[in-house]
Amino acid sequence: MTTSHELPPGFSPAQRYGLLLVALAAVAPNLVGSAFNIAYNQIQIEPMLKPHQLDRFGACWRLFNLVIYPIGVLVLATPLLWVEPVHRALVAGRPVEPRSLLYAQRFAVNLPWWVLRIVSVCWLICIPVFGAALLLGDEPVDREVLWHLATSFVIAGMIAVTQCFFAVELASQRLLFPVYFQHDLPCDTPGAYPLSITGRGLMFGVSAVASPIIALVLLLVLPEASRQTPEFGLSVGAVAIAFGLTTAWMLGRLVALPVRRLKDAAVRVAEGDLDVRVDDLRADDFGPLIDRFNRMVEGLRERERLQETFGRHVGHEAARQILARGAGLGGTEMIVTVMFVDVRDFTAHSSRHDPDEVVSVLNIFFREAVETIESHGGMVNKFLGDGLMALFGVSGGSENHALAAVRAATAMQERLRSATRELEQAGWPGLRIGIGVNTGPAIVGSIGSPRRQEFTAIGDTVNIASRVETLTKPLARCLLITEATRLRLPADFPIEALPPQWVKGREEPIAVFAPTSDSPLAAGQCD
Repeated sequence: MTTSHELPPGFSPAQRYGLLLVALAAVAPNLVGSAFNIAYNQIQIEPMLKPHQLDRFGACWRLFNLVIYPIGVLVLATPLLWVEPVHRALVAGRPVEPRSLLYAQRFAVNLPWWVLRIVSVCWLICIPVFGAALLLGDEPVDREVLWHLATSFVIAGMIAVTQCFFAVELASQRLLFPVYFQHDLPCDTPGAYPLSITGRGLMFGVSAVASPIIALVLLLVLPEASRQTPEFGLSVGAVAIAFGLTTAWMLGRLVALPVRRLKDAAVRVAEGDLDVRVDDLRADDFGPLIDRFNRMVEGLRERERLQETFGRHVGHEAARQILARGAGLGGTEMIVTVMFVDVRDFTAHSSRHDPDEVVSVLNIFFREAVETIESHGGMVNKFLGDGLMALFGVSGGSENHALAAVRAATAMQERLRSATRELEQAGWPGLRIGIGVNTGPAIVGSIGSPRRQEFTAIGDTVNIASRVETLTKPLARCLLITEATRLRLPADFPIEALPPQWVKGREEPIAVFAPTSDSPLAAGQCD
């Protein structure tokens, strides 16, 4: 119904001529119903009419087709003509005044009801018009003729009207909704009255069940006619059943299809695919359901994005712990192994290099350290400028978290040695680290204020681990562990005791241990 020959992107040719196709969807069921009605009249009614009555009957048909049908078509097409400029503008991508757009949206949702009213009146008015045409003649009319007349219009009308409603609704959803609801939802349209699922079931019952049964019952109450033309009775039943099956197919498109799409989308979400979206535009009960489903998936996608971003900043294990423990302050006392890692001579190196080079080196170091710690079941708790603090045993993934921490420390040294070439290119070929490990009780949880919190471990165990790490440089050792950690290692673990060391905050020296000099554990970039 538009005059433009260029189709803007996003709209199919069918949507471009959507109003015309919707109108044809309303006409098609009525043409079939009219063909059925004409066949019924020719076979059942006209043989029962006298010549003069037959002439009046034919004249009534001609007058009805010349007057009533054109009026019905005009009334049916009037709102289509009103909304056509809006349709043309939307398809062309031009802006539309909000009030006009709202009218078009309401029209698209309520169009099946408008068609239902007009078509029902046109079919029902046939009964008194044709009955009066025969009764007003000079010859008496057999009551059986009037019964057949009403039967023909009732059967054809019931089938045509319900078929017309579903056809227009289906066509409107496919052709008009994508044009009129580019930024809005049909289910949110004020003044719209879509058919509910319950009402749809009732109308389906009328078309697929009641219409065939009523058609056969009306024929059975005319035993004489049924005996004269039994084939016609079977034909009526077959036609009614065929229309019922057609209604069932359209109902499947209107009901079963969105259910299947929602089910498939839910399965994909359950499998972890959060890029799924159900794009059906529905004004009925499925509209809010589809909208809520899409919002739910968007919320899950946003939550996963935030958790992924959150995890990159605090660590994935820390993110899981925070989400599992809730947003409140406080913690739980646990036996954990704490690791502190520090880059040697970082201040001196920073003073001789540009900030970009310093950051590049740190990123290489942190990448290798984080991957190593997490692969051994640990959790990087925080970055400390040129070092980090890691916790083992927080997630409960490893019973012997002390051994996991020591093995992670050894693997970290090996990975840094493998990254020597990359470190050279970044400007620090001689990067060295020191690692201190301690095991003991600590309070693990969220501390801070209600507005700003941090997930960490607090306690003397943490303090000792930090102090032990500072001893690695004067003792010229890559890795130092405390006696509490040593007691959790296997008896044959290649490690040796060093002289007790004084550390800040302790009244007595503490026992420290390091890998034996001939052990592979002693190798690393710490010399």
